[in-house]
Amino acid sequence: MVTCLWFDGAAEEAARRYTELFPRSSVDAVVRSPADNPSVSEGAVLTVEFTLDGRRFLGLNGGPAFTPNEAVSIQVHTADQAETDHYWDGLTAGGGQESRCGWLKDPWGFSWQVVPRRLTELMADPDPDRARAAMQSMMTMGKIDVAELERAVAAVPPSSS
Repeated sequence: MVTCLWFDGAAEEAARRYTELFPRSSVDAVVRSPADNPSVSEGAVLTVEFTLDGRRFLGLNGGPAFTPNEAVSIQVHTADQAETDHYWDGLTAGGGQESRCGWLKDPWGFSWQVVPRRLTELMADPDPDRARAAMQSMMTMGKIDVAELERAVAAVPPSSS
């Protein structure tokens, strides 16, 4: 399976940006349109095949008819705050938009979730009060701050159950 992302003329630019951010990534093929069509003229970039961290994608320059929305997002699990910052900053650079709870939009309108693994661990804590504290802390954030999550959970006394 290959995920296809619909762009309005910026598929190659986006693919190059994404592949600079993620390890084990590459632009694999750029296909130019063999004839004029409703989305691009003959000779313009029609599709870009690329790999992000070992996963295949296709960027299609399909024109303005469809735009990305939050119903579909790409989730990036990160090891620590430095990696979270790297992806967050790289994906919002050049016109992206920060959102809430680890969500952002890149400059082309695609939604991403940058999720530190520690957030998932804390929200799955067997102590429901600690899990709730992690969730409530996350709900106040744009980019996830692991140290702040840890502080919120540490402030909860251990459950007596």
